[in-house]
Amino acid sequence: MEKIITHNFKQTQKIGQNFAHEILTAKPGQSTVILALQGDLGAGKTTFLQGFAKGLGIKEVVNSPTFVIMKRFKITPRSSLRAKRSNLMFKNFYHFDLYRLNNPQEILDLGFGEIIKNPENIVAIEWPEKIKEILPKDAILITFDHLEPISAKGDGEAKENKREIKIDTF
Repeated sequence: MEKIITHNFKQTQKIGQNFAHEILTAKPGQSTVILALQGDLGAGKTTFLQGFAKGLGIKEVVNSPTFVIMKRFKITPRSSLRAKRSNLMFKNFYHFDLYRLNNPQEILDLGFGEIIKNPENIVAIEWPEKIKEILPKDAILITFDHLEPISAKGDGEAKENKREIKIDTF
């Protein structure tokens, strides 16, 4: 398990971006890459995924799909040297936010079963505990924890948002 401490949203996004680069440069696998992001509201899950999407070369704004449950983004080859060395087999990035999910059947109705079987997809799931019984066992578990905010000059106003990010598998 890898543990990382970040002190602000930019650092959290940078960790996400670097993690995307690791996935893109890894040896191609035979299965879908699935990220399961756990943590309280405001813990940094979507912030991490904003950086992750940037690392995939996605230019669109990535916000949490809380009300629509799922968003799909196209992954296109980039012209940079890093992209030329990257694993370009990935075509789609799916972002699921299951906070409002009432029943695991709801995600299956969105085609989740087919999405997670396609090795051309990278799938990120916020609130994966809501579908634990149907989540593949090889999902990469990323846990976000609030640590005490650091205040500047003792004035009690939080200037930074310290987080601990743990990356593991289920």
